[in-house]
Amino acid sequence: MKILISQQQLAHGLSIVTRAVSPRSTLPVLNNILLASDEGRLRLSATNLELGITSWIGAQIEEEGSITIPSRIFSDLISTLPGDNVDLSLNTRTQTLNVHCGTSNFDIKGIDAQEFPPLPTPDLTSGVELNVSDFKEIIRQVSFAASSDEARPVLQGVMMEIAENEISLAATDGFRISMRKASLANASKAPVKVIIPARSLSELARIATDGNEIITMVVPDERGQVIFHLKNTELVSQLIEGNFPDYNAILPRSFKTRTVLSTSEFLKACRQTEIIAREGNNVIRLNIQPHEGTPGSVEFTSQSEEMGSGEVVIEATIEGPELLIAFNVRFLIEVLDIINTPNTVLETNANNTPGLISMVGDDSFKHVIMPMHLG
Repeated sequence: MKILISQQQLAHGLSIVTRAVSPRSTLPVLNNILLASDEGRLRLSATNLELGITSWIGAQIEEEGSITIPSRIFSDLISTLPGDNVDLSLNTRTQTLNVHCGTSNFDIKGIDAQEFPPLPTPDLTSGVELNVSDFKEIIRQVSFAASSDEARPVLQGVMMEIAENEISLAATDGFRISMRKASLANASKAPVKVIIPARSLSELARIATDGNEIITMVVPDERGQVIFHLKNTELVSQLIEGNFPDYNAILPRSFKTRTVLSTSEFLKACRQTEIIAREGNNVIRLNIQPHEGTPGSVEFTSQSEEMGSGEVVIEATIEGPELLIAFNVRFLIEVLDIINTPNTVLETNANNTPGLISMVGDDSFKHVIMPMHLG
């Protein structure tokens, strides 16, 4: 293998794939990145057997070949090289890669590419096309609600369902559920129902930078995998097996009190009362008070035995009876951070039943949040 490539492009490609490198693998090759010539381009691949990322970079291929190189050493080296062209040449007998750039010259021991786990090649004709900017927004509005508890792997995933020209995603950690629906430009050839690790979707959102690009999603039959294909990047993820909670059954059908608040004022009040709440159990109280003939108000309060108390009052449009209810303030902040409409709706029934947060003028997003004990 003998390749001439731009240092900047190589560094960028490495920044994409290194997130899939296994940090604690007992298989040495999983600590490595695969470098391979591929139809006039350099292909970089990394995998931890659950997540795999491949990036293709334009390069001058003088001699075909492949090698796996320790990820950390190679990435750190390339990032310190000057912004010139980098010469990569492989000694196949010793499996050593020579890296030459300017006055810098390094020899790095590698592992034969034959030992690197093969990544699947998708059949793009059977895929579902998704717009990058739209899909990134959907991921952002759902994946944050997935659980980080490894003891409950199903809740670490995002349920994705596709039927004809509609896609829906949902995630829950047992205390909240985030749901988003969207229309597809092109109808799916077959229905899809899979649980994708939230981390994989977050990585996809990170590497998909061109908002006008199209992502093609392929779910190969009986492989337990999903593949997302972009122009110069591919991400493959293992699917999560198991039964996802029936979130539609949990979704409240009606509410007694409907409160409309300015999203920015709602978020600001939560951030202010969190300063005291975080010193205790992250609980804040919302005292929802309708007023006859004038705008209603919501009083946000937090209290800590050691640090004191705080109170913020904001105006709101309220329909229904008054209510005192408590929520985890961190959960409120996280959902308000991803709401992109000027006003937010909070619908409630009682202080011991779930609340529903949604956007004014956009019914594609719903977020169910469980209340906390008032104490």
